[in-house]
Amino acid sequence: MPSIGRYRLVIFDCDGTLVDSQHNIVSAMHGAFGQFGRALPTAEAVRRQVGLTLEVAVARLLPEEDETTVAEIAEAYRVIVRALRAGEGLSEPLYDGIRDLILALEHPEIFLGVATGKNLVGLEHTLAHHGLRERFHTLQTADRALSKPHPDMVLRAMAETACEAPETVMIGDTSFDMEMARAAGATAIGVSWGYHPTAELRQAGAHEVLESPGDLIACLQSLSATR
Repeated sequence: MPSIGRYRLVIFDCDGTLVDSQHNIVSAMHGAFGQFGRALPTAEAVRRQVGLTLEVAVARLLPEEDETTVAEIAEAYRVIVRALRAGEGLSEPLYDGIRDLILALEHPEIFLGVATGKNLVGLEHTLAHHGLRERFHTLQTADRALSKPHPDMVLRAMAETACEAPETVMIGDTSFDMEMARAAGATAIGVSWGYHPTAELRQAGAHEVLESPGDLIACLQSLSATR
């Protein structure tokens, strides 16, 4: 594969970066809210919370609710998603170019990781469904680490792979990903095809924003030469 300069650990967000899962997320959130008689949030409002730990996302959508109700709605969401998964009803297609990018990054000196608001079961299912589970060396999920934008997920991935912050890049579609990467001292790269607009990614600290997955390797080479 082409060199990616000094980078040894490449961490991806999942929803909105590797796969387009917004239909599932919005549908499940609407179902959970409906069970508790709450007004349904707009699809845009739901998409803006993607990447956060579920309870944090629900609390941001319902800022006046008590913690008990927030936890109950979050659990209702999980039940809906588990039912969809069991019935093969989840729709999480890879974005165009992602598979080729993951395969192009295969190298004995490069570690791949995921840092996501999904739980581990959900992430394992998604990666296995696309035949990509064995490509990733470290998986950081909402049930094992602190919620984005806290740097915990990136720091854990670095520890598991014995990589340092200057060798690490975080790729994601939300401002939470950019803030998390910067807080961990890693390079932050946004993607334009996800759920937060490019201007917000840059405002949150993105070093670069990709227009397509195929731009990543050249981007890393350029950043290695200039940072």
